[in-house]
Amino acid sequence: MSEKIKLGISMGDPNGIGIEIILKVFEDKRIFDFFSPIIFAPIKLLERQKKHFNLTTNLFLLKDKKKYQKDKLNVYDMKMLEEELVFGQYSRAAGFLAFESIKQASSALKDGEVDVLVTSPINKKTIQSEDFRFPGHTSYFADFLNGESLMFMISDKLKVALLTDHIPVKEISNQISTDLLKKRINQLEYSLKFDFDINRPRIAVLGLNPHSGDGGVIGNEEDQIFFPVIEELRQKGHLVFGPYAADSFFGNLRYLNFDAILATYHDQGLIPFKTLTFGEGINFTAGLSKVRTSPDHGTAFEIAGKGIAQVGSFRSAMYTARRIFSNRKKNKNIL
Repeated sequence: MSEKIKLGISMGDPNGIGIEIILKVFEDKRIFDFFSPIIFAPIKLLERQKKHFNLTTNLFLLKDKKKYQKDKLNVYDMKMLEEELVFGQYSRAAGFLAFESIKQASSALKDGEVDVLVTSPINKKTIQSEDFRFPGHTSYFADFLNGESLMFMISDKLKVALLTDHIPVKEISNQISTDLLKKRINQLEYSLKFDFDINRPRIAVLGLNPHSGDGGVIGNEEDQIFFPVIEELRQKGHLVFGPYAADSFFGNLRYLNFDAILATYHDQGLIPFKTLTFGEGINFTAGLSKVRTSPDHGTAFEIAGKGIAQVGSFRSAMYTARRIFSNRKKNKNIL
């Protein structure tokens, strides 16, 4: 894919590292060969942080989303709040701005005004309001785009999807069912084919309990749900394997034998993923009609304002979104 794509960007929590990273990424002018970016944010805030970090990023105030500059970071301006924003501080004002940015950016994505969207990190507490009652971006976009989302962590060396995502640990077992496991495996397989152009993907499923239940001694979910579902799908020709014991699966490099892994809960999948890929991996919301990605880190309040935030994951999120967009165009006839 050689043509530029229209890249939408939400700014994330302005008290975190999101804006710093965005401004740093677009200091590299070569990136404009691949993207026409539009960030949804107050231009006064961007100019303030640009000065704070002594950056030279070219900004263009965009009044019409169809008349963007091809070699600048286009800014779809938002109203700036009078309340002071402080790096590293929890703030309802910052949460309000973060949601306003998401709202504008997601509407542009839905309406086709941008081709893909990369979202910057939010603080999940301060963003909560009457209009945003979600545990994170994944469920918000599933609701906004009226789809069945799958949280899918992506890097060149490892891909990990989640059976359950942002729920309390005590609720995990109650959430897992035969229907949910089948749905998630099918979603994952479809995404690997449609979004990543893998014709016959091999999928590993991790068990819920230690040692995958040890034959029912340490839990029975594997015997009652996981083994029957995996066997049924394999009989139908799907390359699905497991359930594997999670404690040794990554350490012995077994994950290298598969195109993707389905972990049963958030930390089971994200701890090894971030350990092995941190700074390179990204989060992709699979299963939706539009492409949304994000870096694999949070707001990083502890380093906000210090000028040391790394851009690798955000840049990867941009290029992964571009690749998925291209693959979807090529594979649009896949059912």
